[in-house]
Amino acid sequence: MLRISNAVSIADWELEITQVRARGPGGQNVNKVSSAVHLRFDVPNSALPAYYKECLLALADQRISKDGVIVIKAQTYRTLEQNKDDALERLRVMIQEAVKPRKARRATRPSLSARRRRLDNKAQRGKIKALRGRVL
Repeated sequence: MLRISNAVSIADWELEITQVRARGPGGQNVNKVSSAVHLRFDVPNSALPAYYKECLLALADQRISKDGVIVIKAQTYRTLEQNKDDALERLRVMIQEAVKPRKARRATRPSLSARRRRLDNKAQRGKIKALRGRVL
């Protein structure tokens, strides 16, 4: 069972974990051992609360397919158990970040003194550049 928060958790039967061969260097070991992990989590058919599902499906993340299936590949570690734990932790963090409330953005304007300062600096730079011209 993967615990997301005090009230929300994901049952083991909702997670599909498959072993695959890791890519990259590693000599003979990488060709013999299936130590990488593919974790698949079907968001629409899960037992997550509706708010969690909406937040997850609204994410613009390449790990989420059009059908709402999250696929996480973990191959950082050499052992299957460590990669499995890594994939579960990454899924947990992904769900927690998706549900975290976003701070509302408020439009602001530069102050009058800041605008005046900017224009003064521009005028000063223009004078310096004008002095670079040909001397007659």
